[in-house]
Amino acid sequence: MVIRAIVADDQPVVRTAFASLLGTQDDIEVVGEAEDGVQAVRIAAERRPDLALLDIRMPHKNGIEAAREITGASNGATKALMLTTFGLDEYVYDALSAGASGFLLKDATFPELLHAVRVVAEGNALLAPELTKRLVAAFVKQRSVPLPVRTVEELTGREVEVLVQIAQGLSNAEIASRLTITDHTVKTHINRVFAKMGLRDRAQAVILAYELGLVVPQGKRPDPLSRV
Repeated sequence: MVIRAIVADDQPVVRTAFASLLGTQDDIEVVGEAEDGVQAVRIAAERRPDLALLDIRMPHKNGIEAAREITGASNGATKALMLTTFGLDEYVYDALSAGASGFLLKDATFPELLHAVRVVAEGNALLAPELTKRLVAAFVKQRSVPLPVRTVEELTGREVEVLVQIAQGLSNAEIASRLTITDHTVKTHINRVFAKMGLRDRAQAVILAYELGLVVPQGKRPDPLSRV
């Protein structure tokens, strides 16, 4: 299967570089480029790509707003992979809430770029790196918006266990091994959790686990980041 992707970044050099690198792969086709969020949304609607690689900070419409519109309009068929820098990590939670499935640093290596695109295009969340997990935990903890109208009582004990394992970054195979159940059973539990809680993907499952208090940040240290 060929992954159809669009690349959106207001810096021509960055945009061209990412598009060119992706274009060297037999299983990836770049079907459009955009210099801002407005163009990204329009091109995504026209080309219906499998994945949108979006810079978080763009003029006219930022990457978070573009991700929300693109994933919403496609009902999740188009996955959003965000381009970010350490200086913009305060936007991690907002991007996940908007429907983004993963994050990629602009100084990522070529193998890291390809890995991220393939993982997200397959419908998985690129949340394994410890940095991203810590940031998600920190921002969920300090966020002032009300908690979602969803409670842990809606889930069975096993479903809660599976949700916690997802939030800890475990794959289906790892969850099966830890809980001593089959991969098929894990998938069944995950599908039921997603259906009951109205979740689109693993990224939203991670957010929910933190918001419900099923997983808490490890260690208490001052957060050096501040929201913009």
